Amino acid sequence: MPDLFSPLTIRSVTFRNRIAVSPMCEYSSEDGFADDWHLVHLGCRAVGGAGLVLTEAAAVEPRGRISPADLGVWKDEHIEMLARIARFIRRQGAAPGIQLAHAGRKGSTRTPWEGGAPIAESEGGWQTVAPSPIPFRPQEPAPAELSKSEIQSIVEAFAAAARRAAEAGFQVVEIHAAHGYLINEFLSPLSNRRTDAYGGSFEGRIRFALEVAAAVRAAWSDDLPLFMRISAIDWVADGWQIEDSVELARHLRPLGVDLVDCSSGALVPYAKIEAGPGYQVPFAERVRRETGILTGAVGLITAASQADAIIRREQADVVLLARELLRDPYWPLHAAKALGIEPKPPKQYGRAFV
Repeated sequence: MPDLFSPLTIRSVTFRNRIAVSPMCEYSSEDGFADDWHLVHLGCRAVGGAGLVLTEAAAVEPRGRISPADLGVWKDEHIEMLARIARFIRRQGAAPGIQLAHAGRKGSTRTPWEGGAPIAESEGGWQTVAPSPIPFRPQEPAPAELSKSEIQSIVEAFAAAARRAAEAGFQVVEIHAAHGYLINEFLSPLSNRRTDAYGGSFEGRIRFALEVAAAVRAAWSDDLPLFMRISAIDWVADGWQIEDSVELARHLRPLGVDLVDCSSGALVPYAKIEAGPGYQVPFAERVRRETGILTGAVGLITAASQADAIIRREQADVVLLARELLRDPYWPLHAAKALGIEPKPPKQYGRAFV
């Protein structure tokens, strides 16, 4: 049995393999609602053999969206369609997961295919928020600095979103603390210039992330896994570094975070990212080795042998695929065949894999 296809049990959930569908924004929602696009998009990856299927970033409040077309989980009305999606994923043998997010200063923008520029409030946009009033790009509108009471309301919004996720039947929650969005903005000294308890020292800058993790864990079942996605480094000399990520993971583990999903970058537009096949795997390996917490590796993982080697060498416990699964929703079934084991497609598709 290739290591990639060995089962993994976290709390009460057993994943049939180590392949996860990475969260990928679809920009296909109205007022935060999932629709048939999300059912087909996510359901297809479950049919294709992934062990874990994560939704795109789901905003925990309306101003936490990247764009007006983002998925949301800030109100009870969102639950019904999300529950339908989660049920279908489970029926295909995969575990359904949801990523909870707040875009912070990177919110109120147009979709990528509309250029991604900020949307003025007069055109349907909204005032963005952040730990400090520093825009993502100098020419963009500055975010409003969050007060302590506003910070606490967002912590509660994450917890409320986790309760809705549980009601919808998801088996995994992932907190989005990466890619320059709100929690990441608190973590990095490049975007957090606060002088109160939520800024300054390392302990101050991680406070918000720890409060969100603790609140979500309290709202989420003890039997179900909790992940956190981080940007392991900012790719800037005076920014967040891998040593900071290791120390953050040491603080997260006692709070009940089960796995750290190690991505990187996207906090500032001028970062020089050294991308290449598996370029973020060393981050997952180091966090895993130095803290003992489970990790996920993501980023230019495309070949079955490559993914299997990451698990076999204990560089990570899960591999998350994004664009490769857009190109081939049935990548896990093809990977099984490439690694010499019999694919297990749904019976409706069995004749295509003989």
